[in-house]
Amino acid sequence: RMEGEGSYTLPTGTEYRGTLRDGMFDGEGELLFPNGGRYRAVWHRGVPTQGKYTFADGLEYKDKKWHYCDGYDRRFYTEICSGLKPADISQLTNLDPPKKIPEGCYDCGDGFYNPETRVIVDYKLRFLRNADDDEHEWIIRACRKAWDETIQHKPKP
Repeated sequence: RMEGEGSYTLPTGTEYRGTLRDGMFDGEGELLFPNGGRYRAVWHRGVPTQGKYTFADGLEYKDKKWHYCDGYDRRFYTEICSGLKPADISQLTNLDPPKKIPEGCYDCGDGFYNPETRVIVDYKLRFLRNADDDEHEWIIRACRKAWDETIQHKPKP
């Protein structure tokens, strides 16, 4: 079994770097995710006892008093760090300029979603997962799509 300091890459591409004991994460270590995020934690027998997640852009997640992109402050983290753009220039995602969405697809945050195949691929077009009905509905309703569509106000009958 793995023992001591080292690294281990999971089949998903996530890498663990830190202390291993009896084949499990144990002690200080971090998970490095393919999307650039990282989770640093103190582990005990494979379970994190305390830890901190940092997104790829440097934003640190807080489980209490989380105010990022809430109802009062809708700025992206890059806007918080670098300021807002002029009034007539929109910033559509935290990444500016945003990734180009393949034709017929949606940007669902961790990759692109094709509603025809119901497959989500990462931004390098590698398979991530198949969307279930709930995720499909959420993406169609809430996510940025590759095409422009004129929406007209429809008065209530």
